[in-house]
Amino acid sequence: MSEENFHDTVVRAIDNLKTINTISPDELPAMELYMDQLTTFMDRKLTSLVRKPSKDKVLTKTMINNYAKNHLIHPPLKKKYSREHMLELLFIFYFKSFLSISDIQTLLTPLSNETLGEGYSVEKLYAEMISAGKGARGKLKKDIDEKMEKIERGFDDAPEDMREYLKKFAFICQLGYDIYLKKTIIEHMIDDMAEEQFLNEDPDEK
Repeated sequence: MSEENFHDTVVRAIDNLKTINTISPDELPAMELYMDQLTTFMDRKLTSLVRKPSKDKVLTKTMINNYAKNHLIHPPLKKKYSREHMLELLFIFYFKSFLSISDIQTLLTPLSNETLGEGYSVEKLYAEMISAGKGARGKLKKDIDEKMEKIERGFDDAPEDMREYLKKFAFICQLGYDIYLKKTIIEHMIDDMAEEQFLNEDPDEK
């Protein structure tokens, strides 16, 4: 069984992270957009982040209408979408790669209900997210290098024709376990938030 070199495959995957860029609030249009303008703008900004751009759409009209219907974003005003809408859609785009729509709804409902409090905007929240993520790639690279080093030493006794496959499999398992642990923490936190939201609902709406 012929396999591409494990080390080179991982290095190439890490290099691919250079194409992932966050969108700063400064890049968003100041003017409000109609639906077609909105989907065109989002496609232009986010298509490079989609795994299979030829098959997967960043956003569709149906998606956006469903997000508004389910209170993930504010309803449009006179069929126009503001910068705040665009920021909410960016949150959804990032979250939906690892969370269910139900979990995203729990996270974003307070935003669409305008309950952040005076002086605190969706734009400020988004800017905080970008700031918190600075340096994440460097930390990830260090962690991956450590995992690669251990795996490189761990399969010397494996059959030569299966060695590269086994290294990749073990590496993916390690990364997957990290994701599983973090996702479990996130889900527990969201469950707590959902319970709090339920307790704070108007009894007539339950």
